[in-house]
Amino acid sequence: MICRKIYHRNSVRQNIFRWFSVSPVAAATTTVLCSAKNIQSQLHFFRNYTTPFSSFSKSNASFTLRGYSFSTQVALNLPAGGVIDIPLAQTGEGIAECELLKWFVQEGDQVEEFQPLCEVQSDKATIEITSRYKGKISQILHVPGNIVKVGETLLKIGVDEVPNPIESSDPSEKMSSLESDISGSSDISSVPEKTKIDGVSSTPAVRNLAKQYGVDINDVPATGKGGRVLKEDVINYAMQKGLTNEAPACAQQQHSEVSSLIGGGYEDRTLQLRGYQRAMVKSMTLAAKIPHFYYVEEMNCGALVDLKTSFQNENSDPEIKHTFLPVLIKSLSMTLTAHPMLNSRFNEESYEVILKGSHNIGIAMATPNGLVVPNIKNVQSLSVLEITKELSRLLKFAKINKLSPDDISGGTITLSNIGGIGGKFGSPLINSPEVAIIGMGRIQKIPQFAEDGNIYPASVMTINIGADHRVLDGATVARFCNDWKKFVEKPDLLLLHTR
Repeated sequence: MICRKIYHRNSVRQNIFRWFSVSPVAAATTTVLCSAKNIQSQLHFFRNYTTPFSSFSKSNASFTLRGYSFSTQVALNLPAGGVIDIPLAQTGEGIAECELLKWFVQEGDQVEEFQPLCEVQSDKATIEITSRYKGKISQILHVPGNIVKVGETLLKIGVDEVPNPIESSDPSEKMSSLESDISGSSDISSVPEKTKIDGVSSTPAVRNLAKQYGVDINDVPATGKGGRVLKEDVINYAMQKGLTNEAPACAQQQHSEVSSLIGGGYEDRTLQLRGYQRAMVKSMTLAAKIPHFYYVEEMNCGALVDLKTSFQNENSDPEIKHTFLPVLIKSLSMTLTAHPMLNSRFNEESYEVILKGSHNIGIAMATPNGLVVPNIKNVQSLSVLEITKELSRLLKFAKINKLSPDDISGGTITLSNIGGIGGKFGSPLINSPEVAIIGMGRIQKIPQFAEDGNIYPASVMTINIGADHRVLDGATVARFCNDWKKFVEKPDLLLLHTR
């Protein structure tokens, strides 16, 4: 730490100074002046925190710290510790603000490194913000429900010790060190650090929660990346064991809002749209500008019903539930290989159509927090069983509001399975910048005529393909639908085209 007062007794001040050579590279960087007129001025080291400095006698001395030049014309006489600002870091590409969902700490609490501080939600995902420092919460600047801009301070932490910057005598080393700091700074404060004990990865807060419930964290099934145990995993496990009736907080909040509307009398109430609902406003506003046309078709799903029954009868894994959707997703991918225009994106400014190489098929899901469309990546390279497992993972994470930004971004075409709730078919709106979306109704048994005139029961599903008429025409969509219908009505044909 530069010019930090480390010792003070009997009015005798002793200061230790660390001197760094001035380099041409550093001379071009930002100069920060400490003025006695501004007693509250602070010096920014890493863009994530500030720290005060003590006074010293040598004036007009300059020195360089990792690519930053500082002037020592006037310095402050402040204690060795500091108050660190914890800002909202960039949580994803294009994200300018997030909603603060809840705090895990209160003012006056002592926090450890990597301990979760709060949970925020962007248009794309829910993220825990963790502490990089050990200290005491001095001030919380926002309450749950606030919309916080990226870079805005969330809270302040008082620390006894702030880590010293790494010293480098060679100018090239200083510049390389600075560049590495900048390149890695985007995920400094938003990615929870994991601790591993007995082979289980989790945060200290999750381990503390497991202790409160009397649960052995080694027994909790992990759903996080890399086998990490999440808070929701502990709560769900405790609920299964009958240790608690608590549901995830996001679902409780949504349920309480709706319940208050149902049983709250006849007064008008205002609901603030947040998270996925706010994202839906943006995406549907864009969709309203797209000239849609629709193509409706019926598919005989008798063979698909038999195939699903066969899969379920041969299933030995209780964690896997076979449905119609994975086969429909795989057959759709097979069809897109021959009709790449439907797996594309349209750039309106340059009048270009980008044919996407990967089949990232989005699945519209209704969750307690609103409509969300995660997508299964690279379906063209996955088996039906792999699609089933990935679909199950996405459904589970969507329900507990734990989808990652990668789960939601990068889709190339969307399926909307409205039949899972009810209805013969719907007219879905395109998820821009995609150029097509497919709405699927429920499979229902209806009478049909055979070629000999006899009536037989048929399991029929109605689909409705919404297409961007700036890119696709009716004939293209019709040929695509005819080929997809063949795969759905005769799923054994998938074997001929599987690589």
